[in-house]
Amino acid sequence: MKIAILSNGNANYSTKRLVEEAEKRGHTVKVIKYKNCYISVDGKASKVIYKGKPVDHFDAVIPRISNSMTFYGTAILRQFETQGYYCLTGSLAISRVRDKLRAAQIMSRSDVATPRTLISRNTGDIDVLIDEIGLPCIIKLARGTHGNGVVLAESRRTAKSALQAFYLTNEDGVNILVQEFIAESAGVDIRAFVVGSQVVASMKRQSLDDEFRSNLHKGGQGTTIKLTPEEEKVAVKAAKSMGLHVAGVDLMRSNRGPLVLEVNASPGFGIEKVTGRNVALKMIEYVERNAHRTGRKDRIGA
Repeated sequence: MKIAILSNGNANYSTKRLVEEAEKRGHTVKVIKYKNCYISVDGKASKVIYKGKPVDHFDAVIPRISNSMTFYGTAILRQFETQGYYCLTGSLAISRVRDKLRAAQIMSRSDVATPRTLISRNTGDIDVLIDEIGLPCIIKLARGTHGNGVVLAESRRTAKSALQAFYLTNEDGVNILVQEFIAESAGVDIRAFVVGSQVVASMKRQSLDDEFRSNLHKGGQGTTIKLTPEEEKVAVKAAKSMGLHVAGVDLMRSNRGPLVLEVNASPGFGIEKVTGRNVALKMIEYVERNAHRTGRKDRIGA
C-alpha cells in the first residue's frame, strides 16, 4: 500500500513510529506537512498541492492534525475525502471532538457517562452556575488541549478570577464549561487508546504534588493499568459516538462508575513507552483491514 501521513513532520514521535511500522510491513509511506499544503479548487479537478506537485495516488491517508491547526488541517483532509481517499480519521470527527461543548452534547445524546457539565458564555452567570454545580468545580475553555485552559476553582472568588482571565485574553468572548469536581479521583485519570472496537493500550496518569491535572504534558506520571470490562466498553462507546476509529479516551473512576472526561482525535504515543504496547502497529493493521472498503476505485496497488 501507499500511505500518506498528514503531520507536522518526520521529527514528530508518533509520525516516526507510524512510518517505522508501516515500512516494516512493506508499505510505502510519505509524510506530508499539511500546513505547507494548499488546495487548488477547480471543479472535478480540485486537488491538494504539496511542494508544487499534486498529492495523488495513495491507498490511505492517516491524519495527525494538531489542535492549533484544526481549521486548516481539516480543510486539507476534506479535500482528500472529496477525492474519495480512505482516511483513517474523518475531518468531521476531528472538528467535532476539538469542540468540547459539541463533544459533551454528542456524548450526552449517546448516553456516554461524563461529569455533570454546565455551559455558558456570560461571566455574569458564574454565581448561578456555582449554585447549580457546587464547589469545588472545574472551569474549562470549550477549546483547549494538554490541560491548558483548565482551572480548579475552590471558591467563588477563584472562579470569578478564572473567568475574568479567560475573557481578558479573548476579546470576542469565549464559551466556558463548568464541570463537577470528582473528589475521589482528583489528580488521577486513565488514558485508553482505542483502535477500531478495541482498547489496545491503557495507562493511569497520576499528577505530581498538588496538581489536579494528570496530563503527561503537565508532568503527570503514567503507569500501566488494566481496565475493567465496563471501562473498556465505555471507552469504545465514547470513541464511536465521536465517529473516531482511533482515539485517546480519558476516563475517570468515580463512585458512580467510569466517566469520560475527554476524547482525543490524535492521541500521543507516549502510552507506548509506558505500557510497552505497539499502538502504531495496531493502527497500521487497522488501515490494512479497512482501506480497501471505502478507498478510491483507482488506488495504486488495489
